[in-house]
Amino acid sequence: MKDSIIFDLDGTLWDSREGVVRAWNNTLEDMGLVPNVTIEKLTPCMGLPLDEIGARLFSSYSKEKRSEIIEQCTVNQMILLKEIGGILYPKLIETLKELKKDYKLFIVSNCREGYIESFLYHHKTEEFFDDFEDNGRTGLLKAENIGLIIERNNLKAPVYVGDTDTDRQATEKAGIPFIFAEYGFGKAKRQAALLPEFSALPEVMKTLD
Repeated sequence: MKDSIIFDLDGTLWDSREGVVRAWNNTLEDMGLVPNVTIEKLTPCMGLPLDEIGARLFSSYSKEKRSEIIEQCTVNQMILLKEIGGILYPKLIETLKELKKDYKLFIVSNCREGYIESFLYHHKTEEFFDDFEDNGRTGLLKAENIGLIIERNNLKAPVYVGDTDTDRQATEKAGIPFIFAEYGFGKAKRQAALLPEFSALPEVMKTLD
């Protein structure tokens, strides 16, 4: 019997790309740089650690300059997302309410500290989640942060829900089942179960018990 669900954020619970692109381009312009971030460029980067995103989007700059750009962009994106939020996947709130009856719920994401909080604050979803962790706060990669959540909350039979193959790899390293959110941004080579839409998760969970 599964006792808990750990969620990825981007491409799993919400789509924040429009707000992120807006915040990043505004930041680049303020820094005197070309505002050239697009949804098409950003999408393959979703879920990656910030240093990898910087290397992909700003490869023409030095490592030090990329770090400066990413620092400013992520600070400004969190301010904006706290204000405007993102696009929640259909029936997300109703489904979280249903899941909360039977499972403990968590979030683990490769993001800067404050990004998950922007999601929780703007969309008033704090009540559904028992704990969360991110790369920005711990400096650890996703598999290790999943492990922290499991240990910290004494979870016995958790699953992870994510939308990319990097999520799948992290979940396998953490030693728990992976549910692939096929409505998200990426692909996955294998999974314990497929999630065609977020609202189907209660039924998908029953197949794993």
